[in-house]
Amino acid sequence: KQARQLENELDLKLVSFSKLCTSYSSTRDGRRDSSDTTPLLNGSSQDRMFETMAVEIEQLLGKLTGINDKMSEYTNSAGVPSLNAALMHTLQRHRDILQDYTHEFHKTKANFLAIRERENLLGSVRKDIESYKSGSGVNNRRTELFLKEHEHLRNSDRLIEETISIAMATKENMTSQRGMLKSIQSKMNTLANRFPAVNSLIQRINLRKRRDSFILGGVIGICTILLLLYAFH
Repeated sequence: KQARQLENELDLKLVSFSKLCTSYSSTRDGRRDSSDTTPLLNGSSQDRMFETMAVEIEQLLGKLTGINDKMSEYTNSAGVPSLNAALMHTLQRHRDILQDYTHEFHKTKANFLAIRERENLLGSVRKDIESYKSGSGVNNRRTELFLKEHEHLRNSDRLIEETISIAMATKENMTSQRGMLKSIQSKMNTLANRFPAVNSLIQRINLRKRRDSFILGGVIGICTILLLLYAFH
């Protein structure tokens, strides 16, 4: 129950964490458009929210790891049957969930940090461009063309990142489906391995029945012959 409760909390936290990462870039773009004097990174509410959520998720992952360790110790104790398949399956399922959540957290955190670093670099470039623009004159045609080209490049970069994210999500879904298919295949192989043993047992039973039939027929035949000999003598 404790593991499931922590897994539910982690699932909700990771969803919020992923949404924060997704909305970070667009929010920063809107903030830069609305005010050029607003700091890009220092003291932002999104950065504080990111740090807080990261610490909370790490704490939940630590607690869930401790719960899994306790469950593992329980299964290895002397009073628990070592061949309890349902118990081992449950423990392995919780371990897989912990591994998936840990991987998702680190991946989302790395993406967030990469986006924040990119936004910081773009903000510095934008400030330099604005300084050059104000020094050269607002109506400078070359500066305007350079700014437009920069916007096109940034939009292309954003589209490429979205495409990569979709591709990674598709890859993860396919990996998950492949794992499910492997699990089904292993179960089918287990059933297939059990069928020869059942067939062998049935054949032995049939052979024993056939042998008993032969013995019974022989006894009846001998008794019949003895009765006929006794009747004729």
